[in-house]
Amino acid sequence: MNIERFKAGGKEATLYHSKEPGSPLIILNNYAGEGRSVMEAAEELGGKDFSLLCVGNLDWDHDMTPWDCPPTSPKDTPYTGGADEYLKLLLDDIIPECLKRVDGTPSHISIAGYSLAGLFALYALYRTDVFERAASMSGSLWFPGFKEFVFSHEMKRKPERLYLSLGDKEAKTRNQYMKVVQENTEGIADHLREAGIDVTFEMNPGNHFRDAALRSAKGILAIL
Repeated sequence: MNIERFKAGGKEATLYHSKEPGSPLIILNNYAGEGRSVMEAAEELGGKDFSLLCVGNLDWDHDMTPWDCPPTSPKDTPYTGGADEYLKLLLDDIIPECLKRVDGTPSHISIAGYSLAGLFALYALYRTDVFERAASMSGSLWFPGFKEFVFSHEMKRKPERLYLSLGDKEAKTRNQYMKVVQENTEGIADHLREAGIDVTFEMNPGNHFRDAALRSAKGILAIL
């Protein structure tokens, strides 16, 4: 596995090179900034070749959220809505630096994410036309106002493929915010299908924290 690390825009990035030039490039924002486990899971699943750019050193509750939201539990911190700011950094600095390092021109550039990064991946489609496909694994589509945002806005570019997933226990919570995650995700999937988008929605066993790397790999392979 050919791995290259670099910094751009104040963020730490890790590029997992594809075996063949011109393979798809997947942008994966994740909490740990590490994608080895995702790549290994994808190889075990026998997927197609791709390059993976993992961006870390994120201010998770700021960079991945589209607008402000109060804490969702007494021990939580508020979400401070910095997605637009981070997306500009991603488009202006991080991706251009990555493209200098990949072999050949990627057949497509797509975006993926888990949890809040899954929310960001879908939100990004409404703010830029750079990404041709997207995958939101256990995406935080419970986020207040997001379903309404999707229903009332048009994407800058309809993705060729869109993948959404959830764990089958994620909605079984007393948390007033997160208990609507399955309802919202299914509603968004139906709405986007009606808009003519190729949407795959998959339920996985377990709660939000189960098999994150495997779920991420499945989502990425689904949009290749």
